[in-house]
Amino acid sequence: MEHLTDFLKNAKAAAHVMSVLPGKRRSAVLNEMAQALLAQKETILKANAEDMKNAEAAGLSEAMCDRLLLNDKRLEEMATALCEIAALRDPVGRVLDGWVTDDGLKIEKVAVPIGVVGVIYESRPNVTADVAALCFKSGNVAILKGGKEAICSNTAIAAVLQSVLKANDLPEAAIALLPDGSREAVGWMVQQDRYLDLIVPRGGEALIKFVSENATVPVVKHDKGVCHLYVHIGADYKTTERVAINAKVQRPSACNAIETLLIDEKIAPAFLPRLKKAFDEAGTKLRGCEKTCAQIVIDPASEADWDEEYLSNTLAIKMVAGIDEAIAHIHRHGSSHSEAIVTTNHAAAEQFLNRVDAACVYVNASTRFTDGGQFGFGAEVGISTNKLHARGPMGVSELTTYKFQIYGDGQVRK
Repeated sequence: MEHLTDFLKNAKAAAHVMSVLPGKRRSAVLNEMAQALLAQKETILKANAEDMKNAEAAGLSEAMCDRLLLNDKRLEEMATALCEIAALRDPVGRVLDGWVTDDGLKIEKVAVPIGVVGVIYESRPNVTADVAALCFKSGNVAILKGGKEAICSNTAIAAVLQSVLKANDLPEAAIALLPDGSREAVGWMVQQDRYLDLIVPRGGEALIKFVSENATVPVVKHDKGVCHLYVHIGADYKTTERVAINAKVQRPSACNAIETLLIDEKIAPAFLPRLKKAFDEAGTKLRGCEKTCAQIVIDPASEADWDEEYLSNTLAIKMVAGIDEAIAHIHRHGSSHSEAIVTTNHAAAEQFLNRVDAACVYVNASTRFTDGGQFGFGAEVGISTNKLHARGPMGVSELTTYKFQIYGDGQVRK
């Protein structure tokens, strides 16, 4: 692993450069990167076409292929995201708190970059640009490990970003792909706490488990998204249909799409046939508990369905006796990602918001809004399901830590 040690040493050296790079210059370079992505569109799309060809030959699922695909629209969205990130307020140097002690010391709590951030992800090549930009904007170095299925796309995107760094006399190591993508190399990397300051794994359950069990570097998990929509007895049907269809169908392969719909048994006889019709029109495969199957003709759900992240246009439906049972089900089977309630009852809405333990909790809105771009962050490094340091979409502010800067005039401790 000697070559990887040298790679990480270069990253650590680049972090010292990035930590003092002025915010205005970081933003200007990001805007250049956005233009470079558009200028090299044909090269990137050609590389992506090669990945898609290999994915089809390997028999990757429809959901995985959808995540992998780049086209003109998605490439333009990548460039737009970089411009949006560039326009954000500089997260570095913010004075988070400040006070003067009895000894006359002026203490300031100041936001600073984390340092070297390693991000391990699968499929989506846009993550390469998004994560690189977020780390760069926040004064960090990005070490990127994408999936083998996107190797051509990721290499092309990283090369474009590094060319802009080189043109601006900045270290190319500030944004770099891990040169060895083997499992052994990843296992070694997540233990290099001498060089890396944070690891963010975003992908399947097996990846999260592997990193969490092997890392000595601090980890912020982008865990699976077993998200729920609870239809309360006080729900309006039109709102329910609009929110439910969007939360499941708009992009089923996304981690913020719902996988289970919980519905109050008192309104199920009136709501379920209408919802089934809407989901049938959207091509959704439905599975239900025994009570649900007694109301509408769909496939029965097994106990395993309540823990399943389908990442496809498949939805499990369960009837519940009320809000207490709905929340209990969410806490038993949810992944602390995104949960939603549809209701016109203010007390029920507040109860759901306060009692549900998840990174993002919605009232009368789709879980599909759990996204850095939708939250106004430009993009996100991941959707953290941790409770410490960062939770929910990780934007530039979540990629900073802090230090105390103390000003004195000769004070000594008595």
